[in-house]
Amino acid sequence: MAPTRTSRIEDGRNLPLLFWRFAEPARAICSGPLGGGVGDRQWIINATVSREYSRMDPDRHLAELADGLGLRGPGAGLLTAVDVGAVEFANDGGVEVAATVGLGHPTWAAAPDGDLRHGIGTINIVGWVPVALTDAALVNAALTVTEAKVQALWEYGLEATGTASDAVVVACPAAGPAEPFGGPRSTWGARLARATHQAVLAGTAAWPPAWGHPFE
Repeated sequence: MAPTRTSRIEDGRNLPLLFWRFAEPARAICSGPLGGGVGDRQWIINATVSREYSRMDPDRHLAELADGLGLRGPGAGLLTAVDVGAVEFANDGGVEVAATVGLGHPTWAAAPDGDLRHGIGTINIVGWVPVALTDAALVNAALTVTEAKVQALWEYGLEATGTASDAVVVACPAAGPAEPFGGPRSTWGARLARATHQAVLAGTAAWPPAWGHPFE
C-alpha cells in the first residue's frame, strides 16, 4: 500500500504527488473530485496544488495527471494545497492509512451560513482494508475514518471537526467473501479507526510544517 512519490512542473512550480497503483482492481469509496462514490478503482492520486488553485474542473485536472503517469482505467483522485510529501502512515492489524494534514483553516462541520473559510487547509485520508467489504460496509468505513479524524483533532486540543475541503478514500480487494460491517466496533472498522487516529494525530502534531502556514 506504500505510494509512489513523484512530482511534476505546474504553473512554473515543482509540485509533489503521491499515487497508488493496484495490481488488481480494488473496490473503493471516495469523496474526492475524481472517482467519487463507490466503484472499482485501479489507482489513487493525492496531489499538491498551489495555494492559488482556481480550476473549476478538478476531476479533469486529476485525469490529466493520471494520464501523464500512465495510470489506466478508473481511479480516484484528491487535491490539497499542503505538501503531500509530508504524508503520515499508520498500520493496525493489516489496515493501512496515509494522511496528509493541512490545518490552515480548521472549522466546525455545523457552522452558520456564510462561515466559509478559504485557503490552505485540507485533510486527505487514504485507507486500505485487506479484506473485501460490502458497499454498505465501505460507506460505514468512510464514516469510521471521519469519526477517528475528529477524535484525533479533539485529543490534540483543536476545536474543529476538520476543514471544509477534507476528503477520504477507503479501498479494499474487489474479490473474495465480503465483510458486512465497517463501523468502529467491527473487526476491520476498529483497525481502520485506530490507524486513522494515529496518522491524523501525527499529522496534526507536525502542523505547521517548516515552510510556514500556521494556524489562522
